Amino acid sequence: MTTPPPGPRRGALALLASTQLLLIMDTAIVNVALPSVGEDLGSGSSGLSWVANAYLITFGGLLLLGGRVADLLGHRRVFLGGLGLLAVASAAGGLAPGADALVAARAAQGVGAALAAAAAFALLLLLFPDGPARHRALGAFAAMGGLGGVLGTVLGGVLTDLLGWRATFWLNVLLAAVLAAGAVRILAPRTGAVLRGGFDLAGALTATAGLGLVAHALVGGAEAGWLSARTLGAAGAGLALLLAFAAVETRAAAPLVPPAVLARPALRPANVLAALAQTTLFPMFFLVSLYLQSVLGYAPLGGGLGLLPLSLVVVAVAPQTGRIIFRLGLHRTMTLGFVLLCAGTAWLALALTPDGDFASTVLAPSLLLGAALPLVVVTTNVAATAEATPEETGLASGLVNTSQQFGSVLGLAVLVAVATTRTGDTGRTGDTSGTGHTARTGATDAARAAAETAGFRAALLTGAAFAALAALLSVRLHLPRRATAAEDRVPDPY
Repeated sequence: MTTPPPGPRRGALALLASTQLLLIMDTAIVNVALPSVGEDLGSGSSGLSWVANAYLITFGGLLLLGGRVADLLGHRRVFLGGLGLLAVASAAGGLAPGADALVAARAAQGVGAALAAAAAFALLLLLFPDGPARHRALGAFAAMGGLGGVLGTVLGGVLTDLLGWRATFWLNVLLAAVLAAGAVRILAPRTGAVLRGGFDLAGALTATAGLGLVAHALVGGAEAGWLSARTLGAAGAGLALLLAFAAVETRAAAPLVPPAVLARPALRPANVLAALAQTTLFPMFFLVSLYLQSVLGYAPLGGGLGLLPLSLVVVAVAPQTGRIIFRLGLHRTMTLGFVLLCAGTAWLALALTPDGDFASTVLAPSLLLGAALPLVVVTTNVAATAEATPEETGLASGLVNTSQQFGSVLGLAVLVAVATTRTGDTGRTGDTSGTGHTARTGATDAARAAAETAGFRAALLTGAAFAALAALLSVRLHLPRRATAAEDRVPDPY
């Protein structure tokens, strides 16, 4: 496939980065609307959790398959199909008469999001060859992803307050339709149709079912209990199917993931690092917003706006990531990003107090985290995809997206469990002084705030430990020659 001239590439990058913004925003916007959903549909906390979880499970389980399908059928075609399914499923969510219908719509949204995300990332790899131009394009992706989380929180609060929770789903319909129309106009009809050959049905079934069951175990473990029969059963079945998938791939004529691809020295550690980055980053957004609301007393909209300075730093630093890589090298930039991520998360954890305010607790460390986010996201994506050939772009996209998604789900499950355990241990102390009701109420509120703060602090310190592990692993990463050679080229002035 020939590389289009700079003008069309800019339009394509804006389209694909906007898709990333939509998919990240969709997760945040629905989370904000969940309390209103429960009140309107009469759903309990268990049902509400699956409004979020159904999306995460299908999204995480189908990314790998979606990337390979895009290689076979054409990336533009799968991209448009994913956006179309996302729009239809969002409309079904907006019309859902009950909680069960809404959960089904969210699962279908996850399928559409997986197809669109895998194809969009593969299109970016095809349109921007390995080197400075790709680094800048990945920086734009990181910037839009960081912005999407805040916009989702803000728009979720505004739309839910003004028009009701169903408006959040109809916004998805509108935005997906606009992006699909842009894709028809900007992307050439044959963009990304590069692979010919058979389809590994057995590998597709075992991989998708295995990843879906592992995701089910991760997102449901905190609710049902990590040692519950349901969680252990789902995890065991998922791991068994993934082992079956590994066996199938060694015998398939056209494997979903060719063993030779997995044997590449940089691919596996780069995907592990991509997962570790999200293990720290994704739950950090959730924990900070929760701290601002439950401890400092911010409204949901204020909790989202508290993340705005971080996102503005991401938007400012992400476009410069390519230049930083050019000056320091990919390897050093990656390690620097993880060191900043570890330092920022630890600083944030230690700064939290039960009686503080946003400026004294969250603001300064969040700015450091805003600088770290694009460095780790861009460099891990570059390392994970640098060895991909044109016919493997969908596969590379599916692998790194799956790693990031499962890192997010695992991090959220582990860090929330740490926070809950720590809060429970700390919160057992009470007021035994025998003072009046008002004093007891004040002491109880203070004890609750202190206990919750201790839980958030423990969770964030756990996230900092994950980032420290990633920093150590990044030092030992052996990058492919193509990635290191690209650093020595004159930056592409596109």
